[in-house]
Amino acid sequence: MAVPKNKISKSKTNSRYANWKLKATGLVECPQCHELIKSHTVCPKCGYYKGVLVKEPNKKAE
Repeated sequence: MAVPKNKISKSKTNSRYANWKLKATGLVECPQCHELIKSHTVCPKCGYYKGVLVKEPNKKAE
């Protein structure tokens, strides 16, 4: 059975997990309406994806 030769301190153990943090989502500009959207998704405002109309745009009481 594997047994560690030396004790690993708490600070060494905790520093191993110190970089597990969330990253901000990658926002890109929609080429049609220039709104910030998540990358690789259909724009909720204009309904375009990669220059092609995929769905009808959302019309909220404008």
